[in-house]
Amino acid sequence: MKRVAIIDMGTNTFNLLIVSVNGDNSFQILHSGKLPVKLGEGGINQKFIAPPAFQRGIEAIGEHLRTILLHGAGTIYAFATSATRNATNGRDFVNEINKLFGIKVDVIEGDREAELIYLGVRQAIELGDEKSLIIDIGGGSNELIIADGKQHYWKRSYDLGISRLLQMFNPTDPIFPSEIEVLENYFTEQMHDLDEMMQLYKPIKLIGSSGSFDTYRSILSAAGRIAPNGNPSVEIPFDEYIQLHKKLIASTVEQRKQIPGMEPVRVEMIGVASIFTHYLIRHYDLKSLYQSTYALKEGAIWSILNNG
Repeated sequence: MKRVAIIDMGTNTFNLLIVSVNGDNSFQILHSGKLPVKLGEGGINQKFIAPPAFQRGIEAIGEHLRTILLHGAGTIYAFATSATRNATNGRDFVNEINKLFGIKVDVIEGDREAELIYLGVRQAIELGDEKSLIIDIGGGSNELIIADGKQHYWKRSYDLGISRLLQMFNPTDPIFPSEIEVLENYFTEQMHDLDEMMQLYKPIKLIGSSGSFDTYRSILSAAGRIAPNGNPSVEIPFDEYIQLHKKLIASTVEQRKQIPGMEPVRVEMIGVASIFTHYLIRHYDLKSLYQSTYALKEGAIWSILNNG
């Protein structure tokens, strides 16, 4: 059976998926992992990959390539997103990866990124006929999709990623209520077109993929608030999320480091990510909350195997 690797070069982490492809183009996951890179650190709002971040990215690709070779995957697809596509030296970065490792990187636009995220989430959650709002909170951009099990009706990538917001607003630690208000006003200003789409399609379920939502699940599971189910998705009870949100925005970086289940790469960003999540829930009166482990890389392999 053929083995295929997908590298998702995000702004915070470089994610790796290795699968075994069956004769009917279905697949089994052999390995799923990620490495912290913080590609946007020190330059994302200047549209530049800073030298330390550039080097971390190169090293992460090298480490992922070693894992790929150990698993015997003969085909590699790599996708770069917000931090790379917006950087003036993004082309230099992907050219260096190609020169060093022979990996050709597809720098995808935000619209394609949102589409792949939808295709990933659809494999993790039975979306059915009810429309949902799907959100992927990244370091450089946030993708929002309104969809059901058959299709997506609207999608957009916003330059509201958490690394970008932290460098733009530089909030105190812990964040002041007045700073939360400034952030929420900025969200409203930047996402005014979402209001019209939400009124048109009326989704009542919020599904968050990968990143911050994985961390919400990890923290709540470690605290015994969510039972482990081994599935790539889970419902996050509203009351449990609200309590976690309050804890995250009231804590310092040092306090967040001590929270069981906290992913180290998310420590600085998880508070603002939760402010964004909470804003969507409150602003659009959403009624339920789900987490999907599957996102871009699972959508990418499905798309490749199904010519999507």
